[in-house]
Order: sequence, then C-alpha cells, then structure tokens
Amino acid sequence: MAIANTFKKRKIAVLGSRSVGKSSLIVQFIENQFVENYYPTIESNFQKTVRYKGTEFECEIIDTAGQDEYSLLSSKHVIGIHGYVLVYSVNSRNSFNMIQIVYDKIIDFCGKQDIPCVIVGSKMDLQSSRQVQSMEGENLAKQNHAAWVETSAKDDANISEVFELCLAEIEKRSDRNLQRDAASPSSRGSCHIM
Repeated sequence: MAIANTFKKRKIAVLGSRSVGKSSLIVQFIENQFVENYYPTIESNFQKTVRYKGTEFECEIIDTAGQDEYSLLSSKHVIGIHGYVLVYSVNSRNSFNMIQIVYDKIIDFCGKQDIPCVIVGSKMDLQSSRQVQSMEGENLAKQNHAAWVETSAKDDANISEVFELCLAEIEKRSDRNLQRDAASPSSRGSCHIM
C-alpha cells in the first residue's frame, strides 16, 4: 500500500531591482547563512520544504535577475507561479518605486487584479541610510492587497516570515477560488492562475 504524498507544491518568484538583497534573502532562508559579497544573479532555483499550518509545502523559489522599468517580464516568471515576493531595499528609493512597476507588469501579464504577493523591505539593518519609511512600504502593500514585512538577511530578521506570508497569500486565494467554484457551476472550465 503506497503512502499518499501530503506535500503541496508551490512555486514562488522573487523579483525586484538589482542589488536589493533578493539572493541574500533566499540564501539566508535556504542555507541559514548571510552572503556578504554581491554577485549579480542570472537566475537560480532553490527548493525547501516548509511546514505551514500543519501542511508540508514543497517550495520552489526562483531567484530572478534584477528588474528595471525597461526589462521585460519573462513568461517563466509568471506562468505556473503560485506567489510573488517583491523586494526593495529600505535604503533605495528607486528600488521601492520599482515595486509598483513590477507588480503592474505581473498584473498585466496575468490578466488578474489580485495576485498572491508579499512586498518586502530588505536591509532594515541599514537604518542610518534609510530612504523608505516602514509606513510607505505598508501603505504600498495595502494598496495592492499584498502582505508586507521588513527584513534583514544579515541579522536573519523576519526571513522565514516572508515565505510563510507568501504561502498564506497563496492559500487565501486558493480557498477563495475553491469557494467560488463550488458556489458557481458556470465557473467550471474557467481559467485560474495559481
């Protein structure tokens, strides 16, 4: 008798401007270490099993190359993605401004008005050079119906919360889609981006 696989698979894309700490955030989460040196990321995939609300999630985390307002959003960063982590650095106003641009690109590509998303203010350990206040990050997240958290990969502050919040956003929308499908027989066969 085979044992059923109780893992739920979730694919999470981590996006944001160059050098905001996307890779440091992911490496701290996966390997529990802070990488001091900066090497531009082309793209890397990481795997980690996360227990959230009694369920095991097999997470594939995509560490993307930094985006700017002119870079094209690749279909591989949208198709098959369950949730998004959009990262800015609290000491870079430009990286914060990029978050709305990247969010809007995802929305346009998906054709949805609401996506499972966590907006992350990274490098909160750099208080002396802060350019983006916490309230601004929180307000941006509220405006986009996203979760929000500030982190420090260097201090290992709120790192696992990022991915727990992302899973919560994914599951919240999954539950909504299931309830809507159960209530509406006409929605059978409609397309849902998960």
